[in-house]
Amino acid sequence: MRLSLTGIVLCAFLCAAQPPWGFFGHQKINHVAVFTLPPDMIGFYKKNITYITEASVNPDKRRFSSPDEAPRHYLDVDHYGKDALTILPRYWDEAVAKFTEDTLKAYGIVPWHINRMYYRLKDAFLVGDPEAILRVSAELGHYVGDAHVPLHTTENYNGQLTGQHGIHGLWESRLPELYAGNYDFFTGRCHYIKNVQFAAWKAIEDSHFAVDSVLRDEKALSEKFGEKKYSFETKGRQTMKVYSADFSKAYHQTLSGMVERRMRAAIIMTGSLWYTAWVDAGQPDIKRLIEYTPSEEEIQKRRLELEAWKDRKVASRDHN
Repeated sequence: MRLSLTGIVLCAFLCAAQPPWGFFGHQKINHVAVFTLPPDMIGFYKKNITYITEASVNPDKRRFSSPDEAPRHYLDVDHYGKDALTILPRYWDEAVAKFTEDTLKAYGIVPWHINRMYYRLKDAFLVGDPEAILRVSAELGHYVGDAHVPLHTTENYNGQLTGQHGIHGLWESRLPELYAGNYDFFTGRCHYIKNVQFAAWKAIEDSHFAVDSVLRDEKALSEKFGEKKYSFETKGRQTMKVYSADFSKAYHQTLSGMVERRMRAAIIMTGSLWYTAWVDAGQPDIKRLIEYTPSEEEIQKRRLELEAWKDRKVASRDHN
């Protein structure tokens, strides 16, 4: 398990047991991503924006019930050494051949899983299954959001190796909840992504390059603030120890807009992946799905037809 018992207790104590990005962050990313879509898509997504927003946190809800779920949320880049971003294969089969699947899953697979989810979304568009389109879209947005968090790219993910327990929740929950009201989330229109796998890796690279400053700046401020780093806040009937407003503000200012930039990047990438999957599926008319729910029999028939088409395509390529 990635979190030690000590880490779980301290994170709960300091950060009110917030999941990655906090529910707020993931929901905000998916919600705003809807408004990056073109006219032929936005109607369907806006009609279902409540689901797209709320289901964004579903992967976190099953992290401790499904053994396969946790590695999909991170990649411990530094486990592979200082040249990791050079030696790690970008494609899954090549990575498995070089490091084994067990090793990859032990240290996280988020960039490869984003690519897998893109293909699932493309298939959902091809089949015309509105439930699958919405479910995969919402969860794809979650993994994209995680890939944009610097602390999701390091073994020191909660500062546990440097005496900075709780920094995970500070960066991705406390700061967005305090300051997102001042963020500019207007990212413009989504765009077509030529290579989804490389785009996922670019997100990881950009996140990992920020790890040093995330940790360094927090440590410097901790030494300056001392015990004033923490305060107590009451939520409902509970009073809990949290990072103080003054410390959070100082850290936020020191990061110079980093959290806002990573959220904006996650928003535009999420919308762009939805759009890319739709384009690569032949730009099907999803407006017709707004008020239409096909029967399970129809969906199963389309799935079988899609699998048969894929089998014929592979066979034809092998033959040639």
